[in-house]
Amino acid sequence: MPLLDPTTLVAACVLFGLLIGSFLNVVIHRLPIIMERDWRIQCAELANSPPPTFEPLSLLAPRSRCPHCGHQIGAIENIPVLSYLLLKGRCKSCGKGISPRYPLVEALTGLLFGYAAWRYGFTLATAGTLLFIAAMIALTFIDFDTQLLPDDITLPLVWTGLLINLNGTFTTLPNAVIGAVAGYLILWLVYWAFKLATGKEGMGYGDFKLLAAIGAWFGWQMLPLVILASSFVGAIVGIALIVLARQGRNVPIPFGPYLAAAGVIALFWGKSLNQTYLGLI
Repeated sequence: MPLLDPTTLVAACVLFGLLIGSFLNVVIHRLPIIMERDWRIQCAELANSPPPTFEPLSLLAPRSRCPHCGHQIGAIENIPVLSYLLLKGRCKSCGKGISPRYPLVEALTGLLFGYAAWRYGFTLATAGTLLFIAAMIALTFIDFDTQLLPDDITLPLVWTGLLINLNGTFTTLPNAVIGAVAGYLILWLVYWAFKLATGKEGMGYGDFKLLAAIGAWFGWQMLPLVILASSFVGAIVGIALIVLARQGRNVPIPFGPYLAAAGVIALFWGKSLNQTYLGLI
């Protein structure tokens, strides 16, 4: 059997996705902490105060630990999805429960990576798609946790989208450039219109950058679909939280996860959805 036949490629991408999903869990947890530490150090410098000291932390070190007892996670305990099932969702050392979100992120990444490989085959588009999916998953869960969309992810995603479209992988380069500019400006205008009308901030600047990145990857033609899909999903989830979870209307709901979900929809089904929509018109 050839090394890169479709079945082998899909299986390899699923396994790769599971591993990347495990790393994304680290990014989701640690990147906001690293950002907060950097902000504290910068604030101390501006105030001419001694900088705070922290335990060394990066995306690669130290090894992951149980948040309850500090037990270092060994290699056998860190096998994506499988370890969670074998440990029955509990820490090997203290027996406290482990969040099911860890295997969820791993499984979601593996499934989407496998689908991308099946959809695009052994092409540059697949490599770009895997990168885009990983970024969307990381941004989704970081925004859910902290209501932040880190520049460390959104800005490189803009430049990568422009670079990958130099040869028209997903759209033409002019469409990508216009998409990046239009994506940013659309939400920037919405932000200021809402702020002038209500005196409140309806969204963060990270949302502008995320839509700019999606525009850079798929062109300005996808922006109406992305905005419509993200608004629709956000409205449904928001209403469900208010009605079912009894969450107050004044509790802010992050918009980034819905933009990210709409970005994945645009990635896989955007062209067909646009053609259907235009056909109905």
